[in-house]
Amino acid sequence: QCVFLAGAGDRDGAAMKIGHFLLLTATAASFGAVAAEPTPNLPPTEVVARVLRVNPTVQAAAGQVRVEEANRSRLEAGPYEWNLRFGAHQRRVNPASGADERYNEWNAALERPLRLPGKSVADAELGALGVAIAETGQGDALHEASRALLKYWFIWLKENAATAQWNEQFVLLERQAKAVQRRQQLGDAARLEAVQAEGALAQAEAQLAQARARQNTAGEDLRRRFPGLPLNESGPIAEPPAIAGSESEWLEVILQNSHELGMARGETQRAQVAAGRAGNDRMPDPTLGVQMSRERSGEEHIFGAYVAIPLPGGARQAVASAALAEADVAHRREAAATQKITAEAAALYHSANAARASWNASRSAAERLSRAADMTARAYQLGEGTLNDLLAARRLANEAQLAARLGQLEALELRYRLLLDAHMIWDVD
Repeated sequence: QCVFLAGAGDRDGAAMKIGHFLLLTATAASFGAVAAEPTPNLPPTEVVARVLRVNPTVQAAAGQVRVEEANRSRLEAGPYEWNLRFGAHQRRVNPASGADERYNEWNAALERPLRLPGKSVADAELGALGVAIAETGQGDALHEASRALLKYWFIWLKENAATAQWNEQFVLLERQAKAVQRRQQLGDAARLEAVQAEGALAQAEAQLAQARARQNTAGEDLRRRFPGLPLNESGPIAEPPAIAGSESEWLEVILQNSHELGMARGETQRAQVAAGRAGNDRMPDPTLGVQMSRERSGEEHIFGAYVAIPLPGGARQAVASAALAEADVAHRREAAATQKITAEAAALYHSANAARASWNASRSAAERLSRAADMTARAYQLGEGTLNDLLAARRLANEAQLAARLGQLEALELRYRLLLDAHMIWDVD
């Protein structure tokens, strides 16, 4: 689980992690039946994991984790380094009487700033928070890549379904055109009916060619975006079951698993720690040093120690004030992220339910129009109807069947998107 949990590894942070884990476990248990369901029409999880981990965006996010780990080491070490000073000069003495005196002299000093108590703890916490945010960002990159894969996978499935539907319509109209042609040869049909049948067949052929072109385009787009993903036919379209659980339950699970919200919370905590660190910097760090000098050509040797303390000015107070303001901004961004994710999750929940209801209505309409087309075909065979009526009935049935297929895939896609955001499928991070 890559949801961000704050802290620098102290006991309070550990307690928060344990409590958070127990909450997620209890919530996920309430959806155990959903999570245990198979995922028809989707590629296997192990294949998805392999494809996503080589995704450039995901690899970039993994690289950012390494950046933050190095940054953590930098913050823990701090900019406090030993500084060596060395100087040489010549002393010239002009006595009132006698010759001038010249002396070669030199001095050396070794000094180092000291980090005041409290600052090192804050720096270590800032480093740990940076790594945790980067790790959450890596999980977010995986999740966003999973969303994209799901989206383009279903675009491909929908184009497959459209191609299959137009192929069925083409085969049906081809059979119908041959039957009309045979009837014309027997003198039982007019030339106009043969022309109408051939025209309907040509239209279906054109639609089939366009559907195949879109199918190839969608497949190539999916293959280019996610190399290594096998584009195998996933069998018949599964019936999307009803969404189990209430809106509030789904919102709770999605919010608990949201990487975007985890990153926003992490940024808030890092900004708060940074504000405290900037407040500590209002008290400057002292520099301690030791020095040695040789004067009068070695006649005098001097050893000593010193401390240097910068005198703080208005800039340090301004930096601290800016850090406090940034912490407030981060807190408001976290609130905005919570609002956004809640709204999107609620809309997705209702869309998934509505899509299933819409698919049921489309399926019922397709079944009725298909029966009507079959009845019209029998009536035409018995000489009780016209070919124009039959072709119109076939066209309406085909449109209804295509809408039902696409609606079924839409309902299935939205359901899988809901499960994906709740980390109940493809939880590869």
